[in-house]
Amino acid sequence: MDITPAPRRTALNAIQAVLFDLDGTLVDTAPDLAHALNAVLEEQGRAPLPYEHIRSHVSQGGSALVRLGFGADLGRGRFEALRARFLEHYQSRLCVGTRLFPGMQQVLESIERQGLAWGVVTNKPTWLTDPLITALDLTRRAGCIVCGDTTEQKKPHPRPLLHACQCLGLAPARCLYVGDDPRDVQAGKAAGMSTLVARYGYIHADTDPAQWDADGCIDTALDLLAWLRPPAVSAKALG
Repeated sequence: MDITPAPRRTALNAIQAVLFDLDGTLVDTAPDLAHALNAVLEEQGRAPLPYEHIRSHVSQGGSALVRLGFGADLGRGRFEALRARFLEHYQSRLCVGTRLFPGMQQVLESIERQGLAWGVVTNKPTWLTDPLITALDLTRRAGCIVCGDTTEQKKPHPRPLLHACQCLGLAPARCLYVGDDPRDVQAGKAAGMSTLVARYGYIHADTDPAQWDADGCIDTALDLLAWLRPPAVSAKALG
């Protein structure tokens, strides 16, 4: 597959598809991931962590959450055992507290009404992503779902995003990627896409996403709609 990126767009008036990161952008998975981590901590005789503390680390993935709970100096065997137990707990309650972010349902409906495509590009593995998307009744609506094991590389490598473009039959310059982690912006830029940062996602309070060099930031899901509206035609332009 040719992964040569197209030139990066700076204008968004020709976007034909919106691609979303999953955790922290399209879907609020933090409640169920936090429950899984605290369940393992309690099994190991440790005190649970505050929800807000866990939430700000969710976009870094399950391995990062295990290290958050048990420290970074775990031996490989110990780490893998705890990670496996964490994933068992998470899989058993994959979509109990998980929901679309506020306003996201309206965003998806607006995208669809405009005749645009949308899809998901996540580092989450297929065996967790597919049942989650199905539980949220989004599988038939998504134009593509690219998981962490769909391609050989994960974000921040651009290949997953370029694979999504191939699935949609669109050039990267016609796609907008929305995420809540620096890796999302890096992958989008490397792929030649426009990028937006979802500041409502799992971004730590002392992190400044304005430093990530995205095309813009949104504070709510509904803010995305303003980026997708075609520019108004002035009366002068109409003659």
